[in-house]
Amino acid sequence: MDVLDYFTEEQKQFYREAMQLLEKHKMPYLIGGAFAIQHYTGIYRNTKDLDMFCKAGDYQELLKIFSREGYQVEVTDSRWIAKVFKDDYFIDVIFNTTNHLCAVDDSWFENARQGEFLNCPVRVVAPEDLIWCKTYIQDRGRYDGADVNHLLLKASKEIDWKRLLERLDQHWHLLLGKLLNFQFVYPADRDLIPRWLFDELLERAKDQFDLPPSENKVCMGPVIDHSSYAIDIKEWNYKSLTLYTT
Repeated sequence: MDVLDYFTEEQKQFYREAMQLLEKHKMPYLIGGAFAIQHYTGIYRNTKDLDMFCKAGDYQELLKIFSREGYQVEVTDSRWIAKVFKDDYFIDVIFNTTNHLCAVDDSWFENARQGEFLNCPVRVVAPEDLIWCKTYIQDRGRYDGADVNHLLLKASKEIDWKRLLERLDQHWHLLLGKLLNFQFVYPADRDLIPRWLFDELLERAKDQFDLPPSENKVCMGPVIDHSSYAIDIKEWNYKSLTLYTT
C-alpha cells in the first residue's frame, strides 16, 4: 500500500492543483508529514491532509496565492501554522513548530531531498529536520518517538549526522535520549548511529557534573510537553521559557 491509497480522487486533484499553483508562482515549498515518513521509511499511514512547509516570511504570500484562486485560507496560529481548504480537504502550511524552536529557513531547502508526489517532482523535508522537529513531540496526547526511531533505522545512510547534531545542539540531552532509546528498541542495529556522535554526547553528559548547577530553578519540561509541566511553573516556582508558561 501507499499513503496515496488513502486519498480520494478529489483529494489528489486538490493536492496536484496546489503544487502546480505554487510552481506557477515560483513559491518554494517542501512536502513533509506522512508522505515524508513514507519516503524515507516505507511506512504508510492514513492521513487526512497534506503537510507543506514554507519559510515564515513566505506563508502570507502563499496564502494570498491560494485566496486569489478561490480557495479558503486560514491563519490557524500566526506563530507556526496556517491552512488551505477545498471542500472537505485541507493542506497544513507549516513554517515553525508548536514550541517555536524549529523555524523553517533557507537551510531546510538547501538540504531537502528530491522525491515524487502524485507524479510531480517535489522536494521532501530532510530527515535531519524531521528528526529535529519530532524530537520535541513528547506530550501525553502525541509522542513521535516511533517516527524518530524508524527514521534512524531506515534513513541512517541519508542522515547528515553533523547537521543533526547542529540542529539539536542547544538541547543535546534530547538527542542523546533518542539515541539511547534507539539502542534499546534496536539492539542489533546500534552501529547505525555513528560512534563519534555517541562519544560526543556522553562526554557532554559526564562534563556537566563538573559544573555547578543552575542558580535559577529551571524546568525545561514545557519544551517537550506544553501541558504536563504547567504545575512546575505555576505552583512549584520553576522558571521556564516565557513562550511555554501559559
